[in-house]
Amino acid sequence: MPAKRPAPRLAVLDEAKMNGAQRALMRALRSGPRGKGIAPRGPFAAWLHAPEFGDLAQALGAHCRYKTALPARLSEFAILCTARLWRAQYEWFAHAPMAEKAGVGRKTIDDLRAGRAPKSAQKDERAIYDFVQEIYKTRRVTDRAYKRVRAFLDDAAMVEFVGILGYYVMISMTLNVFQMLPPDDVKLAFAEPN
Repeated sequence: MPAKRPAPRLAVLDEAKMNGAQRALMRALRSGPRGKGIAPRGPFAAWLHAPEFGDLAQALGAHCRYKTALPARLSEFAILCTARLWRAQYEWFAHAPMAEKAGVGRKTIDDLRAGRAPKSAQKDERAIYDFVQEIYKTRRVTDRAYKRVRAFLDDAAMVEFVGILGYYVMISMTLNVFQMLPPDDVKLAFAEPN
């Protein structure tokens, strides 16, 4: 018998009942690169309860997702590495298809989801994987790990790469604390703690 899915700890707000600040956040989300179809779910569902914070966070997120020097493949790969380490269900649900579309191999994605080192990943993805594992485990990065990633990212891209990791840790924490999960008809990527 599958484990019971935890219920969200914050209500998913009805758009018709949102206050002015919440409506402004939804307008900002829809007028940006995420597009008009964005729904109040995932981290946005939580941020609507603190719309001023949500507006700042979504603006940073729009930059992290759409405006950094990292190719989409490497950015999405880094996001998946973070989602896996945090077992952030919604983050994985949202970004696994984006990563595959951006060129991350299906076997690489499957290995990440299963918690295995992605041996079939491209060389630059393996360097990012090792960097991500190291920074989250030790809270530092060795010169070797830094130089492996710096070999294909310039200084600005390195700063943005670290920013992407930090932003998606915030997303993961938001999703996990408030138990924001994918739709009920979607199988969870990771086992939920009892």
